[in-house]
Amino acid sequence: MPGLNAAVGSLPSTLPDSEIVRRVRAGDRALFEVLMRRHNQRVYRAARAVVKDETEVEDVMQQAYVNAFTHLHQFEERSEFSTWLTRIVLNEAFARRHKLQSSASINASVDDDRGAFMETMRSPDPDPERQAYAQELRRVLEEAVDELPEHYRTVFMLRDIEGLSTNETSVGLGVGEEAVKTRLHRARAMIRRAVSSRLGVVAPGAFQFLAPRCDRVVAAVLERIAAADR
Repeated sequence: MPGLNAAVGSLPSTLPDSEIVRRVRAGDRALFEVLMRRHNQRVYRAARAVVKDETEVEDVMQQAYVNAFTHLHQFEERSEFSTWLTRIVLNEAFARRHKLQSSASINASVDDDRGAFMETMRSPDPDPERQAYAQELRRVLEEAVDELPEHYRTVFMLRDIEGLSTNETSVGLGVGEEAVKTRLHRARAMIRRAVSSRLGVVAPGAFQFLAPRCDRVVAAVLERIAAADR
């Protein structure tokens, strides 16, 4: 998309989502890339909480961004853009999971194994032993999260790993705040039994959506948006 890098590079880092949305609506469509890069980690974790296959997760992300771009005129600034976007990706993830389950049922071949998650974790400590230990802890956490029942897994992923508020999680999942609190409490109890006292240190570093994958998703979405205009 011509002029994209220049447009993004000149954008003040403090510009709020609402202003970027207004500019995109006004015709500065290239700035949609800023929104994607700003929220890719949250969008990934929300999708990954529902869909375990990594390839499917990226497809969900792409479609969710296309949906958001297409319906950007429907965004109302009474809520945060990130909350609105999270709801879109969760809807897409649930729809994709339902489609996958239906297909698996028809073919009588269910394959719900978790996708490999082998990205290298960034660590401020260069010591190889410490890095290896941290990676192992993260792997244990991710496996424990994947084993949670879905209604606990989605809440844990959004609240403890992505850091959404109780209200944001409630809005995103379409359940009451008390239900979110109850599910989170039970999810934490299950996780603690699997990863013990290391949870607080490991959780923020789990399910990272690192630069190469971020670039791939952004490029794919921009290509689809451009193709729709032709």
